[in-house]
Amino acid sequence: MRFSSVLLLTLVTSTAFAQLKPAPITYAAPVFADTARLTKIRRALPVLERMYKEYAAAVHAPGFVYGVMVDGQLLATGGIGYTNLEQKIPATPQSAFRIASMSKSFTAMAILKLRDAGKLRLDDPVAQYIPGFKKQHFPTTDAPDVTIRHLLTHAAGLPEDNPWGDRQLAISDAQLLAFINNGLSYSNDPGITYEYSNLGFVTLGYIIQKVSGQPYQQYINENILKPLGMTHTYWEYAKVPAAQLAHGYRWLNEQWVEQPMLHDGAGGAMGGLITTMEDFGKYMAFHQSAWPPSSAPEKGPVKRSSVREMQHPWNLNTLNAQYKYPSGRACPQVTAYGYGMRWSKDCDNRVMVGHSGGLPGFGSNWSIMPDYGIGVACFANVTYAPTSRIMIRMLDTLTTLADLKPRQLRPSSVLNERKAQLIKLLPSWTGAEASGIFAENFFLDYFTTSLRKEATTLFERAGKIVRVGELIPENGLRGSFLLEGEKETLEVSFTLTPDQIPRIQEYHLTEKKK
Repeated sequence: MRFSSVLLLTLVTSTAFAQLKPAPITYAAPVFADTARLTKIRRALPVLERMYKEYAAAVHAPGFVYGVMVDGQLLATGGIGYTNLEQKIPATPQSAFRIASMSKSFTAMAILKLRDAGKLRLDDPVAQYIPGFKKQHFPTTDAPDVTIRHLLTHAAGLPEDNPWGDRQLAISDAQLLAFINNGLSYSNDPGITYEYSNLGFVTLGYIIQKVSGQPYQQYINENILKPLGMTHTYWEYAKVPAAQLAHGYRWLNEQWVEQPMLHDGAGGAMGGLITTMEDFGKYMAFHQSAWPPSSAPEKGPVKRSSVREMQHPWNLNTLNAQYKYPSGRACPQVTAYGYGMRWSKDCDNRVMVGHSGGLPGFGSNWSIMPDYGIGVACFANVTYAPTSRIMIRMLDTLTTLADLKPRQLRPSSVLNERKAQLIKLLPSWTGAEASGIFAENFFLDYFTTSLRKEATTLFERAGKIVRVGELIPENGLRGSFLLEGEKETLEVSFTLTPDQIPRIQEYHLTEKKK
């Protein structure tokens, strides 16, 4: 059976199939922000606020602040308790908390900015910048050199160094170099596996200084914090206005014991930043802005592609087949490390990226779901507040309560064009071989008589086609669409080639039962 001529006229382009010409492949903006979606998110916020308050009490946090990011905007923030128990100073989104290892992504971003400027390469041996690395003795003699990329991804072979590393914030450059020159102990050869190393990021901080000619703090301040408008972010706690500074505490013997603040130094590259929720929201928004890829002008301190590179799973960490969300829902999960960022993907194909932070007196975390345009963050002033599960719980709760779906991409121009051309050929396939829209492999892998027989049979089962669905892209060169019949619905899926003029290399017509 054929489509009606009216339907064909609305769907078919005027391109002469046998005379295809190259044309730029264009991509429309993604479907994402909308009023209904935002309304559902706002309705879920009181639930999240209640969960945050319950969590703060459970971990004995004297003070706690949180933020919810939606589409690059800090949609909701709040504070609970006090940043200074003695003076009863309330915790607010303007309070400055030490965020510990959340600092690592700033160090990684600075490395990529220097890489993008041609000042270094990620596969450079670290010994090129710190000669002491030439003297290292690895577990085996066939070990490769430690590279910058190894340090970024916790693959340098250095041992996991919490909590020892947490006490190294104030070391000097001279102490760092003397420590390295004396020889390091390695748990693995470089490039073998993931093992979290604070020392690795301290080393990256020194490389930033060596390459840029500036202390890494100054380089990050001028090249990342200032461009993002993060004017209330600090390295040295003594420079934070007293009324803003969150003091750190430990819950010990059923009471809070204030912890001494750690001064800034060479070790700050792994965990020294002090910031407010309002300031950190600007950093989260920049990370969200990297998705989806677009042709919009670059406005951030580094290229959006470099941000996506930071968020990529470069070093596999774990596969947890028994993972359960805090709600009890079973959902296997795989985790990895990017460049200064943690990455995970669950059984529902949901990706989360971010990082936790913990130091004596503090615990923090942030996480975004790039495909959903949402993110959460929290700061607490109690030692090693276990924040990872509450972040996961927040995102899982928000997506569930607001019934959020991943960003729906719009099809590229060439996918829409091929869709219209396929519709004209179905179900008879008349003139298909002369149309010019199929790749050279197509009629060697698919046969016109078989295609015609299959399509004719399925169209007869479907009955009159009453609606052609929108093309749902998997990417710029692969997609599918529905043909809704009076009796059944059919699905057409196809994949295009990498040619200058993309042609159909794969095609499937399947039946979708109503």
